[in-house]
Amino acid sequence: MSTVAAYAAATAGAPLERTTIERRPVGDHDVLIDIKYTGVCHTDIHRARAHFGRSIFPMVPGHEITGIVTEVGSGVTAHRVGDRVGVGCLVDSCRTCENCKAGLEQYCLGGSVATYGALDRNGEPTYGGYSTHIVVDQDFVVRIPDGLSLEQAAPLLCAGITTYSPLRHWNAGPGKKVAIVGLGGLGHIGVKIAHALGAEVTVLSQSLRKKEAGLKLGADHYYATSDPRTFEELAGTFDLILSTVSARLDLDSYLSLLKTDGALVNLGAPEEPVSLNVFSLILGRRSLAGSGIGSIQETQEMLDFCAGHGFGAEIELIGADQINEAFERVLASDVRYRFVIDIATL
Repeated sequence: MSTVAAYAAATAGAPLERTTIERRPVGDHDVLIDIKYTGVCHTDIHRARAHFGRSIFPMVPGHEITGIVTEVGSGVTAHRVGDRVGVGCLVDSCRTCENCKAGLEQYCLGGSVATYGALDRNGEPTYGGYSTHIVVDQDFVVRIPDGLSLEQAAPLLCAGITTYSPLRHWNAGPGKKVAIVGLGGLGHIGVKIAHALGAEVTVLSQSLRKKEAGLKLGADHYYATSDPRTFEELAGTFDLILSTVSARLDLDSYLSLLKTDGALVNLGAPEEPVSLNVFSLILGRRSLAGSGIGSIQETQEMLDFCAGHGFGAEIELIGADQINEAFERVLASDVRYRFVIDIATL
């Protein structure tokens, strides 16, 4: 065991404070990572404040982790000391269920192990990337391509793969019209990826406040959803709509924007239940779907794709002592577009 510095919430809703945690010894198939940067995900706030129900405290959030390998176990073959690597939302899975064997460990039927706020296979709590070091099984560590800076790569480990996976699954590309709902931490990366895939990209946002920025990121069109004319003008337009927001949407209105066989895919999780008129689906053979993160293999594919197209996340770098302020600014949508913690300041 080793003692490392971290920022943790002692109880639900408590401010995060500097503390120390214990990391397990490096096992035969483990890598020890000196964490350099960790992105601040909206989920970190939800989990630290127990918005999703039962949580494990004290909690060290952070599942957008980049750093340098400093030690490897005797059985490690995928990574070497000095490698630039990343860790996303998962650090283990059962590896034996149908989904794991199919390379879909993010949907592990036995229950995947989250990077923080979960119990590992030994019954010990997992602690995330708001810390100086982490020990992770080599199979859940990805390589950061040379074309990506560690700080800009960090948000890709959650926000990037969360948008890349459905865009690939629903075949976004040339000849397809894709709408991204929201231009925040997920949305801005979704725009970049959809554009790089060759799709015609539209941003649907509450207002036109970020229009200029959205167009620079690669959007072809930008509409305000607060204007009812938007839904009239765009009726039956899109092959795919990705909702990246956690707000409760009028699903019937958004489904009306789809073409026949189009899909509305939810990436955000509203705290309140949602409802819809089932005829919004029936009349047009439309689909309402959800998508989580991607697999480890797909995450590596996404990182290589982003590096190959020369982009990472748009970030605001902060010190560890600004984490609590960053949480409040995320809730106020006051960030362009993702906070990343410089772990050297911890």
